[in-house]
Amino acid sequence: MYTSESTKYSATDIGQTSRILVVEDEELIQEMLAVALEEEGYGVITAPDGRSAVEYLKSFEPSSGEFPFDLIILDLMLPQINGLDICRLLRHQGNPVPILMLSAKGSETDRVLGLEVGADDYLTKPFSMRELVARCRALLRRQRLSTLPQLPVLKYKDVTLNPQECRVLVRGQEVSLSPKEFRLLELFMSYARRVWSREQLLDQVWGPDFVGDSKTVDVHIRWLREKLEQDPSHPEYIVTVRGFGYRFG
Repeated sequence: MYTSESTKYSATDIGQTSRILVVEDEELIQEMLAVALEEEGYGVITAPDGRSAVEYLKSFEPSSGEFPFDLIILDLMLPQINGLDICRLLRHQGNPVPILMLSAKGSETDRVLGLEVGADDYLTKPFSMRELVARCRALLRRQRLSTLPQLPVLKYKDVTLNPQECRVLVRGQEVSLSPKEFRLLELFMSYARRVWSREQLLDQVWGPDFVGDSKTVDVHIRWLREKLEQDPSHPEYIVTVRGFGYRFG
């Protein structure tokens, strides 16, 4: 009931492919959506009415951490259970899956209502498949970004580094670092008191394909000290370990 005959995927064997549930009662539109999305490489499952979709979704409670879809395309006017009620049900369960709502109703009131009950986007019929695919990509991209792990803020004495915002505060004041300076400092602060040789720093920050003088590390260390240290000639943060390299702290 749930899988279109044209699809070659299932909810369990798609692997890393983004999986999309299409809930649409108009057979022609349902088939067009399935074909267009499969051509883009998505795994597509279809449901012909609201009750079928709800019965299928009920077997995947959000509390179990298992949900078979990365996106739901949901028609507003469905037989048995309409799209608004399905959307309300999913949000009431705390399910964050992105929902793209489709409707022939294009008034501002209808769009606002769809968004207020929990839809992430609203597309009015008729629409082009190109626009629908673009909106699906945007929703999936936004969902992936929202689930990326948050990198921890690094702090040592009076220096704070925020990897998410690419910001560094020294004694409460924001300082401007070049990308290489920032990556050097992030590496140092992630492994406080570890000693790094010039070659190791070049490999970690400049990359294994770097061709040039290893003393570029010394130059960047000097620039960093000028921005971090109260007295760069007597550093307390980036310390030289003679014969070995540098350590932080």
